[in-house]
Amino acid sequence: MPADPRSYNPLVKAELKDNASKRINRIAGQVAGVQRMVEQGRACNDILQQVTAVRSALDQLGVLLLTEHLQTCVLHQDVEADGDCCTVVPTADQSKEIRDALTRFLK
Repeated sequence: MPADPRSYNPLVKAELKDNASKRINRIAGQVAGVQRMVEQGRACNDILQQVTAVRSALDQLGVLLLTEHLQTCVLHQDVEADGDCCTVVPTADQSKEIRDALTRFLK
């Protein structure tokens, strides 16, 4: 079986990791708040409003990660050294990777 031409580097830039971690912690707090609202028997409309806020926060996190992936790993923008991105996508595979990344995000 041929090897995948993309090499994987699990490192995430410190700035992205910090930003994503803060967002994830905020989302976890929002989800815990929704759980409390359900347990307290709060009004459905109030709970739905918080669910909408959680979905929006998840979408924003996804956009942050998708943007970083496309800019650094696919298009190699702002990449100063090897290891500055999670994968190295050869130029010939960039359009397919963009489609695949968008498909994964928009499911």
